[in-house]
Amino acid sequence: MAHNPSEVKLQLSENVKRLAYLYSPDDQFTLASGRRSSHFFDMKPVMMDPESAHLIGIMAHEILKGLGEVNAVGGLELGAVPLTGIVIAKSGKGSKLRGFIVRKEPKGRGGRKTGNPPGIEGSTVQEGDRVVLLEDVTTTGGSAIKCADVLEEVGCHVIGCITILDREEGGVTAFRERGIPLFPLLRKSDIAGN
Repeated sequence: MAHNPSEVKLQLSENVKRLAYLYSPDDQFTLASGRRSSHFFDMKPVMMDPESAHLIGIMAHEILKGLGEVNAVGGLELGAVPLTGIVIAKSGKGSKLRGFIVRKEPKGRGGRKTGNPPGIEGSTVQEGDRVVLLEDVTTTGGSAIKCADVLEEVGCHVIGCITILDREEGGVTAFRERGIPLFPLLRKSDIAGN
């Protein structure tokens, strides 16, 4: 499979259109943000598709290369769970890139072995870590920004957020106002037009 960036992006957008995109102008969808929309994207089938996971990994690592040292990647359950696995797996043998998940509701215990506070699971995250958030779909950015708050309370530096799809509904602005650059692999307009 070619690694030409434009070919990778085109193939991923075709896969998202085929596996994840629904359009219903008459019976709108209620999104996680509470907004209603004629456009719906379910990225779980995309992340669980071998070819799409490969493409996501390639694109995410191109972004990570440009961010300097990154100690850990992860994000809010559920969407960031498979996405974190994809990015970690694509980092290759010998990589020190760690993965974590932030629970929507902490279970009252942290990582018993990792020393993470309640609500953060996976590899140890620690003060001073440079982390990149991962998100499957970004609408307003609210969920991932809450995740950034949790990580910054631990002393991590959130240096960016990679999302598979930016719905182009204010997420970029919300992240910019928070001082975190958003890096979308795809935009809604790549799939659904303008």
